[in-house]
Amino acid sequence: MSKIIDFHTHAFPDRIADKTVATVADNGNVVPCLDGKISSLLDSMDKNGIEQSVLCAIATRPSQFDNIMKWSHQIASDRFIMFPSVHPDDPLALEHISAVADEGFKGIKMHPYYQGFTVDDKKMFPLYERMQECGLIVLFHAGFDVGYPKDRIADPVRMVRVAERFPALRIVAAHLGGWGDWDNVAKHLVGKKVYFDTSFAVKLCGKELATKIIKAHLPEYLLFGTDSPWTDQGVEVTNIEGLDISDDLKEKILWGNAEKLLKS
Repeated sequence: MSKIIDFHTHAFPDRIADKTVATVADNGNVVPCLDGKISSLLDSMDKNGIEQSVLCAIATRPSQFDNIMKWSHQIASDRFIMFPSVHPDDPLALEHISAVADEGFKGIKMHPYYQGFTVDDKKMFPLYERMQECGLIVLFHAGFDVGYPKDRIADPVRMVRVAERFPALRIVAAHLGGWGDWDNVAKHLVGKKVYFDTSFAVKLCGKELATKIIKAHLPEYLLFGTDSPWTDQGVEVTNIEGLDISDDLKEKILWGNAEKLLKS
């Protein structure tokens, strides 16, 4: 493989990284592989041959937008492609979505559990319409979340409804289409024009089901992701390389599809 693009990572300003990672780890009963700092993520990328990472912010309060944008501008580089975040309850949400695009960012990260919304709620439609108009990619946390009850607010059926209503909106459903809900991904979401990233999914899903989903989905709509710091980037690369799929498809997943999407 000539290069790797990790389409789903997280890191935080040094002053809050330790606290943020510890809180999420406790809430979700997960053990982080990194400390959540930019320097650690960059070291991991260098160690594992990852050329670029999409670094996702999550606005858990409307008031966080300005700080997220400021930090995103500070961190954006040839190695880090920043996806800021807009909170659905932000009274300036539409303006802020436009600002994300106007200031040169490629996409937005949205997390239904952390931000308190249901993916196909009609109140979200004006936000999706604006993202679509601006040509932004929207990367959703999809499926369940380890830190929350299994409320079906981001499941594959809801994701299909959004994709069908906003056909020009470039949707990435993280965690292989729906964390912990992969049978329904295979039943409802496979074959739709929705990107899947592989973050925090292949091992937990199981190699057999992961391979089935990947082979059945549109080959141009698959992206490599890790959800670092919650998984080890090197292990996740190995997981993809170990799947019973063609080398051509592995190349598409590990970098080709991401490169094309980010340049479009």
